[in-house]
Amino acid sequence: MNTSASPLPTLDEKPIYVREMFSETARRYDLMNRLMTVGQDQRWRRMVIEACNLPPDGRLLDVATGTADIALEALKQHPNLAVFGSDFTHEMMLIGQMKDEQKQIPFTEADAMRLPFPDNAFDAACSGFLMRNVTDIAATFAEQKRVVKPGGRVVCLEITRPATPVWRDLFHLYFHKFVPRIMASFSSNKSAYDYLPASTVAFPRPPELKSIMGSVGIRNISYRTLMLGTIALHVGEV
Repeated sequence: MNTSASPLPTLDEKPIYVREMFSETARRYDLMNRLMTVGQDQRWRRMVIEACNLPPDGRLLDVATGTADIALEALKQHPNLAVFGSDFTHEMMLIGQMKDEQKQIPFTEADAMRLPFPDNAFDAACSGFLMRNVTDIAATFAEQKRVVKPGGRVVCLEITRPATPVWRDLFHLYFHKFVPRIMASFSSNKSAYDYLPASTVAFPRPPELKSIMGSVGIRNISYRTLMLGTIALHVGEV
């Protein structure tokens, strides 16, 4: 692991680091999300599924499904959907499998930059809080575009930094002071709870993320910010 002052791993270290971090926090991940977002993450996930604009009997891929909150929300909104979940971390998907009481979701352990699905296989692909954790954002979006049918959608929910100075300062205080304290309750590894605020600072802001999506051929991209500009929901068409 990188022992420099920065809590961010190097690109070479990042895949192993991220997998270990989520493996360690998997059992308490949902509770951690509820606390950090004051329960708003559930509303955002509903918005993700609405943005996917799925046909009633369509097919959805939830990339980095984790504990399957988005995938399960999709089935709640559209009971006849075929919903597939993929994730890099086996332990996270085990929690999702336990929550999927009807065993409706096929789970696949996979790298988001090398999805094991054929071209044009889904009506939409979505992700929630994935992009900060990959080593190549453009390649990750390109894979989602590849597996979505022409006319389908790619939807991305992610943390971002507010543009307004006042909210930007409050966001910095929250993520660099309050969030590490929450994370400390879930992990004995200090670098794990320093990672989230550090990764947010380094992450592209909404206009830049929109440009990255466009660079791989995703079209008609729009985004909206939520929770005082701290969350961004990007939607594009294939």
